Amino acid sequence: MEDDTLAQIKSVVDSLRSPITDLQILLSLLCRPLDYIGLLPPQCRQFNLEPLQGSRVLDIAKVLPPLQRVLIEHVLPTWSTVLIDEGHLPLADQYFCPDAFSFALSVAGDVVLCAYSTLLSSVITEESIRLLVKLSIQYPIDRLHIAAFAGNDLSARKSVRWDDCLRNVFAVPLKAANAVGTQDLPPELELATYFNGFSSGTERLIFTLSRSPSQDRITSVTQLLMKIVNVGVFPSSSFLPPSQPSFFRSTLATIRAKFRQDDGHSYSKFWTNTLISLSSTVAQQTIFASLCSSLVQLPSNLGVTAKDRGIVVQESLLFRTMFGTLQPESDVWNGVLGVMLSHDWKESHARIFVSWAAGAKTGPMNSEALQALLSRTLEMWCAPEHVKHSLLSRHHYITSLLLLIVSYFPRQSECVVSTALSPRFVTAVGQYISHLDNNIRRCGMLAAEVVATRAGKNLDFGDWDGDADGKPWARDLRALCLARDIDFDPCAGDELEPATEESTPTEEIITAGVLEDTKISALKLTKASVATGYDSDDSLTGYASPTSSRSASPTPSELDEMEKDPTLRVGVEKIPRPVYLAQLGEMVRSARVKPGEESQEVDKIEMALSVAEELIRKKRDYGTELEENAANLVYGFTSLNDNFELDGFENKRQRAINALVVCCPRVSAACIIQEFFSNQYSTEQRFVILNALVLGARELASLPVHSANLQPLNNQRTTFPSKTLPPTLHQKYLTADGQTNGTVQGLLEGVTRAAIDRGKEATADKVPEFVRERQLRIRKSPKVVEVSPAERQSRALLPGQSSQPHRTAFIDIAAEYFIMPFINRFWAFLRNEQTREERTAHRDALYRYHGAGTGLVLNPVVLSQFMGSLALLVHAAQNAPQWLPIIAPGALELAVALGTRPISRAVGGDTDSTGPTGEAWGKEASVLTAALELSLIVLDGCLELDGGRSLGLEHTGLLLGAGEWAGKIFELLEKGTLVEGGGGVHEVRLRRAAAGVLLKVDELTSKWRRSMVDVR
Repeated sequence: MEDDTLAQIKSVVDSLRSPITDLQILLSLLCRPLDYIGLLPPQCRQFNLEPLQGSRVLDIAKVLPPLQRVLIEHVLPTWSTVLIDEGHLPLADQYFCPDAFSFALSVAGDVVLCAYSTLLSSVITEESIRLLVKLSIQYPIDRLHIAAFAGNDLSARKSVRWDDCLRNVFAVPLKAANAVGTQDLPPELELATYFNGFSSGTERLIFTLSRSPSQDRITSVTQLLMKIVNVGVFPSSSFLPPSQPSFFRSTLATIRAKFRQDDGHSYSKFWTNTLISLSSTVAQQTIFASLCSSLVQLPSNLGVTAKDRGIVVQESLLFRTMFGTLQPESDVWNGVLGVMLSHDWKESHARIFVSWAAGAKTGPMNSEALQALLSRTLEMWCAPEHVKHSLLSRHHYITSLLLLIVSYFPRQSECVVSTALSPRFVTAVGQYISHLDNNIRRCGMLAAEVVATRAGKNLDFGDWDGDADGKPWARDLRALCLARDIDFDPCAGDELEPATEESTPTEEIITAGVLEDTKISALKLTKASVATGYDSDDSLTGYASPTSSRSASPTPSELDEMEKDPTLRVGVEKIPRPVYLAQLGEMVRSARVKPGEESQEVDKIEMALSVAEELIRKKRDYGTELEENAANLVYGFTSLNDNFELDGFENKRQRAINALVVCCPRVSAACIIQEFFSNQYSTEQRFVILNALVLGARELASLPVHSANLQPLNNQRTTFPSKTLPPTLHQKYLTADGQTNGTVQGLLEGVTRAAIDRGKEATADKVPEFVRERQLRIRKSPKVVEVSPAERQSRALLPGQSSQPHRTAFIDIAAEYFIMPFINRFWAFLRNEQTREERTAHRDALYRYHGAGTGLVLNPVVLSQFMGSLALLVHAAQNAPQWLPIIAPGALELAVALGTRPISRAVGGDTDSTGPTGEAWGKEASVLTAALELSLIVLDGCLELDGGRSLGLEHTGLLLGAGEWAGKIFELLEKGTLVEGGGGVHEVRLRRAAAGVLLKVDELTSKWRRSMVDVR
């Protein structure tokens, strides 16, 4: 029967892996396994039309991972949006993170353990991160411990499950951060938030296990603490940034409260046994140092008030309850002593350490521990290296630690007398007195006087009055040693402790919220009464009367509710949201609309435009679906017209075509370039094509897109919302110049300006003053170093790293799929257009063919946009290996030809006869400007890559021709010659571009003139 059940589950997996066209079918498939294992929510039982038959005893670790993998790889990428809209996403989440009603079930814990393994072993997507966030919140580490050790399995198998669980939960923040890259990580998975919550769960686990301790449980917690130590959640600094997780910052208040309530000392004993059982002394020292840094800070390190001394005893009791009694033969002695003497603590820490060693007010004085601690401290205090090289703060700490230990022994005790008469101590006092720093000299003098006095001897160096040379510190320490902290009541320090409650109770939160709402409501009513001038005299209150006989118009929200009301939409078919690209293509390329179905066609196009970009980008890394449908979508969106005046039509269409170019560049770029040279498109549609090529190329090249409307889908945020207008006005003025050609021209102007600015730096080398100033500058070492191929390969093969989908770089496909097909198709198109014009040249003017008519490619408006787009593509591909030998010469030749040669007979015939002689002056200023800017970008790139060597030596004639052409234009402009279509911004840009080309050609020829061979 079990084999039959497994076969049924395998059938469900196969059905989920194949395309699903109906939501009801999907819900039925999701419900069947959940119902079988007992995790199906009651409200979803109506969808379980075909329950699985058989026994309910299944191995979750074997059955569930295939279901989880098919959901995360096939179902959720396609159906997540629909499931969210219909409110059924929790049903799919039940396979990874069972809800609160199933929290206590044993099978829920097994599902969560499998979910962590499945999510982290596959490619991490947005859905994976969302589920990991949900798991980290709803199933903390104490619940995972119960799941790992549940059942009647062997102890070894439980230990393996626990090891796998720890490995997975500790890898979540790192893998999630690597998956999102430069995007924002959910706050719940940020390092500090995640591990602070993890620390709280660990403390709850220790408290739970302390009620029935066993060696296996102690071992499991020991493994957990070792992992926490290794990831740096036990910092040893007192001042932590918010991004640094800290175990004791998150749990110490709760630990203190539970220690006070621990009447049977089971919680304290479990902590002590766990810390002693740590296999690494370094781990013990790390935890102890972190605890020392998290203690309550005294108002004064050497304060002698009852409150200060009570805090010291209280903190020493914390050490006693966590690490046990400090004994020289204990397992933690060497580790704790190493932290005490190797770190630069404050005098308040020395007081706490000595109080702990003395017994922390829990019994008789621990003389053995004090003698051992005195011996080690005296050895450190007398070390010549310490006397000569330690800082003043460390001298203060070690000296205070030594004198506090001595003060805990009775006067004239054998230990104190032997210390005062020991040769090491006497020699060290001499070294201190001979020190050049008066503050350090005072440490030796004070230690000698106090030890001698406690040993029954008289020694007084005098000169202790005043405020210089550490005298106030010496007086405070001498006064502190007159009494012992351990003799004071620890309760005196309660008022300085932080809040012991880990979180506010639910009842208090609700009550506080209700009271706050009540206050706000009362405040609003008071303000309303004052504003309306309310008076208690009823005779002065008028009757309420309507201001108009017409009923009030419905608000937009009411109109939306009416539209969604099913009783008002009887007979209207709801347009389903497409989940496959083939469905999206059918919506935008539908056949002729039948009479009476115009409204349904509007809904189809509106739905397609709303989900197009999101669906295309979601399908980017899932199989070959996008590659198979890209051409169809390009044709559909490119030829789409705004026949119904939809809101945001141009922006949504542009974003959809941009997404196609970015996500499937090899197919989309070829199709879109081919369509550009078809005569069936308007000027607006051609601009959409050019914008898509440019913006898609820049996104592939990781270059910025300076347009708020056309940013990629996952990056639409305003960095500083407090400095913007309200959303409506902000969007209005932000897109005030958002014409169809504004994007390309704005980007082109920025690139051109940068190229000219680089020319200024090169020209500055010819001025002696600038050259001298540059030589005096300090040359900084590069901060970015190239990674060698061997190192890159070794990093790629590191264990525990999941391979992310390879993203196509623009430089790898620029020449083959973007730039050279664009140039070659233009030459073929120009040849065909000029041939058609020649064939009809003998006819009357009315019947001649004109290749430069309105809306055609050779029209000056479209032609200038074409060259501007080509210039941006050339700039984005500057690092491509084919740039110098193929792209640069081809683009420069095209720019010179379009700037000097006649394109169409129609353009030549319109030339003003009064203008200067030459074909160039029959051209629009926009065409000349675009051609010069394209030449400028090519020349600047050649100079930047190889100093212009390949262009100057291999294409000398082309280079000199470009210089001669730019020089002639600049000369005529300087004489005041007017250009057709010039004036305003075009005149400024034309003059600037011509000057820039002249400077670039001069810089290049001056460098390679001796090697050039003019082949003209």
